[in-house]
Formats: sequence, C-alpha cells, structure tokens
Amino acid sequence: MLEGFLQFQRSTVALKSEGLTDALAATRPLPSLTTVIGLLQHLADVERSWILDDLLGFPFETRWNSADPDGEFRIEPGTTLATALAEYEAACNEASDAIRDVPLDTLTRDGRFTLRWVLLHLIEETARHAGHVDILREQLDGVTGE
Repeated sequence: MLEGFLQFQRSTVALKSEGLTDALAATRPLPSLTTVIGLLQHLADVERSWILDDLLGFPFETRWNSADPDGEFRIEPGTTLATALAEYEAACNEASDAIRDVPLDTLTRDGRFTLRWVLLHLIEETARHAGHVDILREQLDGVTGE
C-alpha cells in the first residue's frame, strides 16, 4: 500500500509536468530557484539519497553540483523537461527495484529510520512537491486540473 501511494504521487508529479515547453519548465516565477525542472531534479535526488544511500548503503553522488546546496535546483545548459522527467523516472525505478524484497522494518544505515518511515517520508515530500508543480503549472500556462 505504501509503495502504491508513493507511485501515485510520483505519477502526479510527472502528469502535472508534462506538456510544458522547455522554456516554461525552466522559468522561475518566484524569487527562489523553484522551477518545474528543478523540482524534478530535486525529487530524483531525494529518491536516490533516501533509498539507495541512506537505506541500502549504495554510494550516491548527486548528479548535480554537490558543492552547491541548491545544486539540484539549478538547470544546466541543455537540460530539457524531457531529460528531467526521464531522470526522475529512472531514479524512481531504481528506488522501487532496490526495495522490492526489502522488509519494511529494515533500518537505514544510521539506525534512525525504517524503510516504512522512509516510504512515508517520500510520499509526503513527493506530494508536497506535486502541489508545487501544480501551482507553478497554473502560473506558467494556466493549466489546471486533477
């Protein structure tokens, strides 16, 4: 059930992002670095860091500038909405595949959290950012809906 709710939120993020032009997906309508592409990059990092690194101990290196705390929100030249969506989908698939047979009571490497807690956290964070994408989408091109 946890994985189902997480997958629903992941799909919502993708659905709300699809159809924007690359220029709009990279537009910052707020004073912060928040863009649709930046949120997709951030969520890809979140999936990999919590599941692959924190839970399973696989070395994880952000695909964006790790020296910059906002690196995943910055858009590198040549990044398109399609590449950001593909990267997010790849991260989600990697995370889902990695935990397929992992018991929910498995602890993170530091012993602070279980896989159950991590999944709940990912649901919460993904849902929160799906809302951000929804609001950005309405500001950028007026599209609203489910």
